[in-house]
Amino acid sequence: MSNDTSPSGPEHEHDASPQPATVEDPGAQALSEALRSSFNVVKLLMFVLVLAFVASGVFTVKPNQVAIKLRFGKPVGVGNERLLKPGLHWAFPYPIDEIVYVPVGESHTITSTAGWYYQSPEEAAAGAEPQPKGSLQPGVDGYTLTGDGDIIHVRATLNYHISDPISYVFDFANVTNLLQHVLDNALFHASAHFTANDAINRNQLAFQEAVLARVNDTIEKLKLGVVVEPREVRTSPPADVNKAFIDVLNAQQEGDIKVQEAQSYARGATNKAVGEAFVITRDGVTRSNYITQTVAAEAKSFDDLLPRYESNPELFQQRLLAEAIQRVMTNAQFKTFLPERPDGKPWELRLQLSKEPEMPRKETAKPE
Repeated sequence: MSNDTSPSGPEHEHDASPQPATVEDPGAQALSEALRSSFNVVKLLMFVLVLAFVASGVFTVKPNQVAIKLRFGKPVGVGNERLLKPGLHWAFPYPIDEIVYVPVGESHTITSTAGWYYQSPEEAAAGAEPQPKGSLQPGVDGYTLTGDGDIIHVRATLNYHISDPISYVFDFANVTNLLQHVLDNALFHASAHFTANDAINRNQLAFQEAVLARVNDTIEKLKLGVVVEPREVRTSPPADVNKAFIDVLNAQQEGDIKVQEAQSYARGATNKAVGEAFVITRDGVTRSNYITQTVAAEAKSFDDLLPRYESNPELFQQRLLAEAIQRVMTNAQFKTFLPERPDGKPWELRLQLSKEPEMPRKETAKPE
């Protein structure tokens, strides 16, 4: 019994011996190598596709632009963060993300010819004036009505740049067309508040300011996100009455020259009269002061001499007489004293006021 169950039997020794290595089929080995190579190629392709996917989202914003990234149609970010500045940026490919470029650094131009006469492109480039046609051509020539019921032609050109890209892009379908209508409206509105003469001749600057003010008010109310700058506002009478307007302008200019000359003469005459009046007034004041001072001095002298006269009138009179005679005789060449006559009658005094002319002497001949 013990010999049958012993592990050292010949059968057990045969089972415990190592098995020989299994040799693979060459076809299976080749297939495995092919699968391994294909998997490497797939990994390389996937890596290339990932790089292409990442690279496809890179975009550049130019220096005169800003960009807005839309993700599923909505701007990404809040406030100014929604505006991408010039440089390199990345976004998911379309249709996840979409990039909208806004040229904020560029200047745009709009021109309103709704109130202007018809011009071909060649005539507009050359600045040719229209020729009289007898009447306006309905549907071809534009015009505006002024406050005094006249007809004039008006055109305007404005430059604008974008100040609020969000409003400019998303709040309106076409801001350029809207600005065109705003400028047309401003021209008609300004014309209705000016007379033809003021709009064409006298107050062209005020007319231009009225047009720009109307445009700015409308842009502010609508919040278009642009800032406008005036470039040109032109007004012109109809060609058939252009000569009459020129004649009126020439007459007004001549009238203004005459008025300026009259005002200049009036200012000169006024200044001269004021100067003469000042001289006369100053002379009068000087004379008045002199007379006042003289009278005051004489009054003071009289007040000082009055007590002496009252004390001895005769002595005072003689003293005054002696002083007067002294003043009179100071520069006299011949002096004569006439005492009173004992009978009280006046003396008779005969004066020879001029000497007799001397007779010329005869020259005696000198002896040789």
